[in-house]
Amino acid sequence: MSDNHLDLKIDYSKIKIFDEYSVDNIKYPVVLSVPHKGQIFPEEFLHVTAVSQTELRKNEDAFVDELVIKASNAGIPMIAMNIARAFIDVNRDKMEIDPTMFYNYPHPELSMGRRCRIGLGVIHRITARNHPIYKGLLDYNEVQERFVKIYDAYHKRLQQLIDKTLKKFGLCFVLDCHSMPSEICSLLQETQRIDFCLGTLFDQSCPEQMKNFFKNGLEEKNYYISDNSPYSGAYITFNYCQPRRKIYTMQVEINRGLYMDEHSYKKNGGFSKLCDDISQNIIDFSNFLLDLKK
Repeated sequence: MSDNHLDLKIDYSKIKIFDEYSVDNIKYPVVLSVPHKGQIFPEEFLHVTAVSQTELRKNEDAFVDELVIKASNAGIPMIAMNIARAFIDVNRDKMEIDPTMFYNYPHPELSMGRRCRIGLGVIHRITARNHPIYKGLLDYNEVQERFVKIYDAYHKRLQQLIDKTLKKFGLCFVLDCHSMPSEICSLLQETQRIDFCLGTLFDQSCPEQMKNFFKNGLEEKNYYISDNSPYSGAYITFNYCQPRRKIYTMQVEINRGLYMDEHSYKKNGGFSKLCDDISQNIIDFSNFLLDLKK
């Protein structure tokens, strides 16, 4: 990375950080989180990037909020991030930060996590194509402002929705909704394709009975499901999982090839059916959770 020091100041007053749906009339003990669907890139950020906006979108979970909106409309609260993941990744721990990205990082003694070493910490250093994002070194203080304005705002609201749902039903299940490149699914498959990956921290984030109900519902719709591979769950799945308080989590990954052209970022002919199938499965799962309470 160049030794050029980047002077980056973002006007957050122009940005709507996230959208939320069905938060006032909650009918089910489920919360939907969509942290990576964001398509907003602050203009100031784009001025200091070394790659195109098209390339910056390669790790975006395009349209995932739209895939589950029918479930949300049935009375399931949803929070969906508007800011692009390439700017800040709210599905990472704040500690997952790469000191080499800054000209004034104050804690050089702290070690990096695995994701930081490969360039995909809370502030991404590289794109999905392994190209450096920034033209120079960042100001650590500016990144702290990203945490306050975006990261903290998303997680504060998500926690509020979890608390509200838990108070009403005595349990809360967080479905953290994502998409995965069809290329990865093709590389990992052995005898069959992967349509969905369900990440439960290897059965630590929710009871197997719950995971299996969700999984069986998708299999009955002729989808192929993988457990915890290639994704077992990231920060949101880990951070909000509190089984002793009856707060459970699962990361749901959807093969992008099922519903979109991954090169043009346009929906394909399978979008509508997939939307109906996923939403119905979430609603069925939500009713299953209600029955467990009885």
